[in-house]
Amino acid sequence: MSDLQWPELIIFTVLFGVVTIMGFVAAKWQAGDTLDHLDEWGLGGRKFGSWITWFLIGGDLYTAYTFVAVPALMFSAGAAGFFALPYTVIVYPIVFMPLLRMWSVSRVHGYVTPADFVRGRYGSPVLALLVAITGIVATMPYIALQLVGLEAVLRTLGFNGSGIVGHLPLLIAFIILAVYTYKSGLRAPALIAFVKDILIYVVIIVAVIYLPIKLGGWAEIFGSANEKFAASPAPGDGILLNGNNQLQYATLALGSALALFLYPHSITGVLASRGRTVIKRNMSALPAYSLLLGLLALLGFMAIAAGTKPLVNQATGNPDTNTIVPNLFEQQFPSWFAGIAFAAIGIGALVPAAIMSIAAANLWTRNVYKEYIRKDANPKQEAQQAKYASLVVKFGAVAFILFIDPQFSIDLQLIGGVMILQTLPAVAIALYTRWFHVWGLVAGWVVGMTWGMVQLYNIPSADGKRAHFGGSALKLGELDVFGWHPFAGSTVQIYVGILALAANLLVAVVVTVIARRMHKFNGTDQTNPEDYHVDEDSKRLRKVGAH
Repeated sequence: MSDLQWPELIIFTVLFGVVTIMGFVAAKWQAGDTLDHLDEWGLGGRKFGSWITWFLIGGDLYTAYTFVAVPALMFSAGAAGFFALPYTVIVYPIVFMPLLRMWSVSRVHGYVTPADFVRGRYGSPVLALLVAITGIVATMPYIALQLVGLEAVLRTLGFNGSGIVGHLPLLIAFIILAVYTYKSGLRAPALIAFVKDILIYVVIIVAVIYLPIKLGGWAEIFGSANEKFAASPAPGDGILLNGNNQLQYATLALGSALALFLYPHSITGVLASRGRTVIKRNMSALPAYSLLLGLLALLGFMAIAAGTKPLVNQATGNPDTNTIVPNLFEQQFPSWFAGIAFAAIGIGALVPAAIMSIAAANLWTRNVYKEYIRKDANPKQEAQQAKYASLVVKFGAVAFILFIDPQFSIDLQLIGGVMILQTLPAVAIALYTRWFHVWGLVAGWVVGMTWGMVQLYNIPSADGKRAHFGGSALKLGELDVFGWHPFAGSTVQIYVGILALAANLLVAVVVTVIARRMHKFNGTDQTNPEDYHVDEDSKRLRKVGAH
């Protein structure tokens, strides 16, 4: 207890207590007739306006893990960590029109999840199940990574022990989160997102003004970073990209942009909005968070200039680079402001973790429980099942932190990105055309998923401690196409997700052509062309809460 940073801890606890109260109060905020319906519990009544949606989606996409991991990657590898900036710039023009179509068709038919849409578009429970399972599995390590961000703060505050006792503050925080999410549903993270984002904006703006002045200016900061990477033996390090990692940088940014709104939690925030106008405003305004992210990433270089070192994880004995930003704040800020910064990161873990667990619970309830276990489930039973599922998902994420090396959780999240990309043909492309045959989509998913996992299995970790599943960057020289190595000897790297998606699409096209020539039935489309264009004023919209 003598190692605890008491001023920071007190401020952190007070702000954490405030958002806890808000989480419980949220059950009555913009409440409908009942929370015993997925439209109300899982989508906030589908009536969030522009400001609420902006904070909700922003809080969902720009997470606590982003707050600590992007600067940590910049600290460790340099320019390669900046991929997060272009990917969050290009994502909004890419998804602008598809999200409008997804909102419209979902409101007309009462869809709660992307798998609901796939079920209605193709009439295929198998394809919908594959999309649902992919979403759940890809989301689990993503939730765990929010805990990585929160735990980095707790370690900096002095809770750096091992075992259950060392993780006790983390367990308490997530029990509180689980309880108020169970009670209030999506309204809890939506309300808390206001506090979280305001705190983060304040902290980053202060940091990018105060720290450069204290550290001698930007020239000194970039000069220190350049000196560090010039002395590093790693070929990919540096304040500029090199010939080996430029392709990886570009494909990782593109693949991440394509994957972002395929994640169920991202679509949940969109479907909770009141209408197409709200989505249009948000796709135009959300890039403001990308500006914030660019400033945030530079904290990694500031940590180099400040001589900040990562804390050693007492459980593993290894340096925890995720503590770089919290430790930088602890060393450079007054204790009262460091406490505010720690609260911003800690609260930043709660909002996305809540939304992700709700989205995964919605998938389980609508596309597994109701489809295969209890077909006659009424809306109240669906809502109750989703509440239970959200608890299971949260504590499954805690288990990741307790029993799995956090660094492996980070790699698992990269694997999750490769996985979720395999739903792009069945979800995103299907918003525009049913040309693909359901057989082709299933076959493409199987091939893309299998080949992607095989390639990931063969990638060792950068520190050499694991021979498999060590990252998502593949050297082209190691690309194996059924024993054929088309780029043998090349050291240029590429993002595995893009390769797996290409294989997925190729197989889907081939199988579709064959199925069409054989005149095979392609399922029943329950949607109509006009369903994809209706706005919030249309009389064709299904009433919220209708079953």
